[in-house]
Amino acid sequence: MSTVTEIMPTYGRLPVSFARGQGACLYDADGNRYLDALAGIAVVGLGHAHPAVTQAIQRQAETLLHTSNLYEIPLQEQLARRLCEISGMENAFFANSGAEANEAALKIARRYGNERGIENPQVIAMDGSFHGRTMATLTATGNRKVHAGFEPLLGGFLRAPYNDVPRVANIAENNNGVVAIFVEPVLGEGGVQIPADDYLLKLREICDDHDWLLILDEVQTGNGRTGRYFAYQHANILPDALTTAKGLGNGVPIGVCLARGPAAETLVAGTHGSTFGGNPLVCAAALAVISELTDGGVIERAAELGKRIINALAKNLDGLNHVRDVRGKGMMIAVELENPCTDLIQKALSKRLLLNVTTDNVLRLLPPLNLTDDEADEIVDIVTSLVREAGS
Repeated sequence: MSTVTEIMPTYGRLPVSFARGQGACLYDADGNRYLDALAGIAVVGLGHAHPAVTQAIQRQAETLLHTSNLYEIPLQEQLARRLCEISGMENAFFANSGAEANEAALKIARRYGNERGIENPQVIAMDGSFHGRTMATLTATGNRKVHAGFEPLLGGFLRAPYNDVPRVANIAENNNGVVAIFVEPVLGEGGVQIPADDYLLKLREICDDHDWLLILDEVQTGNGRTGRYFAYQHANILPDALTTAKGLGNGVPIGVCLARGPAAETLVAGTHGSTFGGNPLVCAAALAVISELTDGGVIERAAELGKRIINALAKNLDGLNHVRDVRGKGMMIAVELENPCTDLIQKALSKRLLLNVTTDNVLRLLPPLNLTDDEADEIVDIVTSLVREAGS
């Protein structure tokens, strides 16, 4: 038997490791600076080693890290109240990740249907979506590559193309078992696909007409990423449930499922739980994040700076035949190319810029929300050179 302990090869890791971070920058062991335009895949929205978050973690670590959800946790109650104030929701379930938050939302949908006598409740999920790696969330995910090798998948899901209201309406006319629509306001892993302005509004209307739940996956789009605290706030609607994670803890693992109305009454004692979810440490960090996001104009600035980056890239790349589109919402930014461009990840690394490529041909930028003007210009300059080189 081998005595060597190794990490399972589930990640295609790049040949670099980081010793410390500060703001929008990471530094390797040799002190080389890398500009982080990925932010841990939309996690460190306030940048690395943010002083307010660091202080909150330090203070809480000195007093109490963890008890159990068997007892009252005042910081968790405070965080739930704050999130409900921002979102218009009524209650919260805390987990450790976006996938777990989505799992809670899907359990709400199932139980909501069963309580109404629907024997086989169905949830409409969208093509191109990504909701996580647990069995329920990978089944909900609209990407065959994520499903491969994990069959049989769970039942209870129907598919519709993203940003296609008529197809959802057609399902509504021909299926009596649907209980919910589960959708991202902007497809993240699906290539930063931004739907029509009235997409969520029309889905809300369909749900209202058929007594379905509208459940939004804001794991990536939440916490200021699109220029509002939650992306659905651009559409002036309220979902029945929503999930978020990533930027909520600025690197500390936390996820939450928020709900209102019947969805808020579905999970009761004994129907769901989490050992670590919402412990004092992560709640202290999340409260500090929310305070910084909402009190300092960070989200409003991110909305404007995102427009600046998008407009600058569109101008710089205009007329290049191999560029299909430059798009974004807030600090979710994409450059879509005609051909696969995964090689740009390594090429960007050689220029000391961190980014990633999704759906094979979409260069995705998810920088910290409090990026400086100079850092934004640096990202634009490097990405422009990378894309121009890709077409030569």
